[in-house]
Amino acid sequence: MNAIKTARQFIESQPEHADAAALSALVLALETEVEFPLRRLYDLQLENFELALEILSEWRLDRYYKGKAKLFSVSMQLQEQQGEGAPQA
Repeated sequence: MNAIKTARQFIESQPEHADAAALSALVLALETEVEFPLRRLYDLQLENFELALEILSEWRLDRYYKGKAKLFSVSMQLQEQQGEGAPQA
């Protein structure tokens, strides 16, 4: 199970837990690109601290793939504008 899904399930099942609030704040900070105090990570229980690190890793990987998809899209548009068509395999 991926960390993002695990975090969602944890937050939904224990919304009153302090760690759920911290993980929610982390996700919101990542999505909105605002600052997140690292101290909140250190206050997490070990299991949830590790989950937060996994979220960071998955989030970074996801951004890479989104960027790659955007690059491919822009490249295809440019090629079409130049009349070259799709690349040959």
